Amino acid sequence: MPRRFYLLLLLVLLFKLVFHFLIIHPAYDLHRDEFLHLDQANHLAAGYLSVPPFTAFLSLLIKWLGGGVFWVRFFPALFGALTMLIVWKLVELLNGGWYAQLLAAVVFICSSMSRVNMLYQPNSFDILSWTVVFYLLVLYIRTGASPILLWLGATFGIAFLNKYNILFLAAGLLPALLLSSQRKILLNRYLYGGLLIALLMALPNVIWQIMNGLPVIHHMKELASTQLVNVDRLGFVVEQLLFFLLGTLVWGAALVGFARYAPFKPYRFIGWTFLFVMVLFVYLKAKAYYALGLYPVLIALGSVYWERLFSRPSTLYGWLKWLCLPLIMTPTLIFFRMIFPVMEPHQLERSMTPGQREVLTKWEDGKLHSMPQDFADMLGWRELAGLTVQAYETVPVSERKNTLILCDNYGQAGAINYYAGGKVSCAVTFNADYIFWFPNTDTLHYLIIVGDEPGEYVRKYASGYVKTGQISHPLAREYGTGIYLVKGISPVFPKKLRQWQLEEQAAFRAWPQVISQ
Repeated sequence: MPRRFYLLLLLVLLFKLVFHFLIIHPAYDLHRDEFLHLDQANHLAAGYLSVPPFTAFLSLLIKWLGGGVFWVRFFPALFGALTMLIVWKLVELLNGGWYAQLLAAVVFICSSMSRVNMLYQPNSFDILSWTVVFYLLVLYIRTGASPILLWLGATFGIAFLNKYNILFLAAGLLPALLLSSQRKILLNRYLYGGLLIALLMALPNVIWQIMNGLPVIHHMKELASTQLVNVDRLGFVVEQLLFFLLGTLVWGAALVGFARYAPFKPYRFIGWTFLFVMVLFVYLKAKAYYALGLYPVLIALGSVYWERLFSRPSTLYGWLKWLCLPLIMTPTLIFFRMIFPVMEPHQLERSMTPGQREVLTKWEDGKLHSMPQDFADMLGWRELAGLTVQAYETVPVSERKNTLILCDNYGQAGAINYYAGGKVSCAVTFNADYIFWFPNTDTLHYLIIVGDEPGEYVRKYASGYVKTGQISHPLAREYGTGIYLVKGISPVFPKKLRQWQLEEQAAFRAWPQVISQ
């Protein structure tokens, strides 16, 4: 490849990395999920209630690097850039030229991929993993080098340790390979060597799940009853089109190419995989973004197919070739301020039209709100941490070691630990992984409740409480969340707290725990 094409690749990757540091207005904090993942670095384990352990060890690396916002945003941006690099190399493997590579990069950047790469969640690495799986399969078909299948197994292994979503790809790949001319891969002993590598990598987390009563089953049931129940199957399909806007014409071209373009014949299993995984997700009423890992390979294939069409000797095709790039960018540029949190929150709320609100502000509860859910989940956290510090500082210094900060949810606890770490004792909650992270509470004289007003279960064990503040940002999802200082804690309360903690832990188990934590 000529040197100027490598320079183009470098510029595109650099843009992708820098882009994610420019699209978040300073008024926004980190996202509630990011706080939980970052806190896992302080409680390393082979598994967690919410996710497998890969993110926790990445969070430990972020902690070693200083734990700043820069590094929190760097890694999802890096995974996005690496995904785009693999797409670029896929185009090269498929004999596409620099135009196809540039087209694929434009489609990738002007899509929901950039929205996903904005947040420190397992999703960015999940999409990267799916893309690497397809890349390795295409590389194996092109070269016939069996050791590639060992790397395929390792990719599945690390992807499993990041997010269980990779199992849906495996479920779609198996029947797709059986239906295609590539079924012979299933007779290759290296494939089973790769499978053994994947199983060995996944084994610590599988053992953790078994020893802790398979909490993933409870997590999936809770997810289905509280969030997936609000997913509309038709809405799932519509969202797949909205993810890429006009870029849909590019990845959709790959599906056409499987039927009409002879060089794509060896890769038809990719089309079957897309179909099987989509059917599975629609049936299960999955969240739309679960399927995002399918698209990078389709973007690569579709870009090659479009480049082939544009190569016809015609002035019209020449014009269309160059018109295609700005055309794909246009919807993203028009809706840029709605797609990314570049505007001050109140300004964004005022500028949204009813149509935009209908598309962008439907939350996981199935209702329309004032802001996109991800944006609302990035507001009010620094204020909450500051108010908690103020309440904590009213406690006598000698009693602070006997003070517990108890929150309603993991977002509150994680935000306090991130923004006020070192200034207050660690915040905990009966929500998510925090039920395993309670400190020793044998002696407890003060309690700081974050969330709703203390209920009867607290008041009966205290002499009184006072509200010291609440989140005032009206667009924050946590708007109105209060901070309450509870005094005169009964000596009985720590034992009750431990009892409730154990009961909540037991509720996450599909069967009794093998050994105690």
